[in-house]
Amino acid sequence: MSFARLSAATSQGAILLLVLLISACSQALPVDSVKTQAASTELTIGAAQLDLYLPLLANKRVGLLVNQTATVDELHLVDLLLQQNINIETIFAPEHGFRGNYDAGAQVNNSIDSKTGLKIVSLYGANKAPTPTQLTNIDVLVFDIQDVGVRYYTYISSLHYFMQAAAAAKIPLLVLDRPNPNAAFIDGPVLDLAYQSFVGMHPIPLLHGMTVGELALMIKGEAWIKQADNLQLTVIPLSNYRHDMAYSLPVKPSPNLPNDQAIALYPSLGFFEATPLSIGRGTDFPFQVIGYDKFSLANFSFTPVSTPGAALTPPLMNTPVLGQDLRQVHSQGLNLSYLINWYQLFKQHNAVFFSSESFMDKLAGTNKLRLQIEQGLSEEQIRQSWQADLVKFKQQRQPYLLYP
Repeated sequence: MSFARLSAATSQGAILLLVLLISACSQALPVDSVKTQAASTELTIGAAQLDLYLPLLANKRVGLLVNQTATVDELHLVDLLLQQNINIETIFAPEHGFRGNYDAGAQVNNSIDSKTGLKIVSLYGANKAPTPTQLTNIDVLVFDIQDVGVRYYTYISSLHYFMQAAAAAKIPLLVLDRPNPNAAFIDGPVLDLAYQSFVGMHPIPLLHGMTVGELALMIKGEAWIKQADNLQLTVIPLSNYRHDMAYSLPVKPSPNLPNDQAIALYPSLGFFEATPLSIGRGTDFPFQVIGYDKFSLANFSFTPVSTPGAALTPPLMNTPVLGQDLRQVHSQGLNLSYLINWYQLFKQHNAVFFSSESFMDKLAGTNKLRLQIEQGLSEEQIRQSWQADLVKFKQQRQPYLLYP
């Protein structure tokens, strides 16, 4: 059974009818997204719309790809589903772990959740996708993770592999949609698949302006996963949401994105991970400062220290550095001036700025951005070089958009 997308003006009565129809058809989940709008004008996340997805989980063995962000009114989705007598078989965990207390890149091991006794399978490291054995006793999979809308943030890479495993095993997948705090922006170079990696899986811009639900539809529709036609995908949409809507995340999505300012600066400062500078890991304000110990563009002083669970060995650890304090700077979208200005400073001192050229190119999804900066191109010239690709992407993504 397959349901066409419902218009944003779907009435409450039609929603109830849809739920009854879904309940009556327990043998298969709809391939297309269920698109509705509640009568209220309040933004409602997918996970909060229980009437739309609980019938799809009833009497099923469920596997969840979730972390600390999967909450509904401060109640974790796992606890919520257990209260509803849903049979949770396995919790799958992305980078930073199920509770979100692992540093970026830290090894996350399989374990047992101390609160619920449920088994946790890590999907970060060597095992990026559930194995056939791990899916043996699962009837339906659910993805519910808060993303930040930046291509190199790896939760959408975990989504990719989760979708691919679901397609291979022919297990239906539900995506409970959440807002993208950077959804108002479509910017940056489109990834060249020659530079595909876990920090960039899809030919999309650095800022793609889509929710995870919309992106899941695009990944399937564009066949960016193997056996995409096998995947029974259902998106439980946001209600009363627009891409240009400001959204403050109720739970920090990872240890080093603690607030709205860090999330706003993340698209611009993430590139500094391929340089010897500090962007505040090991401080109380990660992704809100830029500093170096030998020379600087400004005189804000800070000292990164080991911070277990957030930055065990941060760059320039225990070293006083000077740099820019961006905590009060109005920031939105992608700002290349930070990267260009620091590169020019390093060049003046005959110092190596891109200490890992290969990682920089993976973050950018191309080597062109690094080469353009090294060639001395202005931010305006660099931006102009990717405009044609952005126009094509906006056209390509149009069929998959769920929100204005």
